[in-house]
Amino acid sequence: MISATDIREHMEVKAADGSRVGIVDHMEGSDRIKLTKSDSPDGQHHLIPLDWVNHVDAHVHLAKNADEVRRQWSSAN
Repeated sequence: MISATDIREHMEVKAADGSRVGIVDHMEGSDRIKLTKSDSPDGQHHLIPLDWVNHVDAHVHLAKNADEVRRQWSSAN
């Protein structure tokens, strides 16, 4: 199981297909990753549920491909 403490600010977030989907801004509570808006295609913060994370090493690796992530993430201002 992935712990929120494994995820650090400025870590790169990669989809299952190897595509970069963003950079961690910070954890939003204990169960959502907030991505930086400066790295976002639409200039907004996006939230990704912690349960989408497959594993964490130098990067956060998701279990969904980039298209799925972008369709299903939520936006936050």
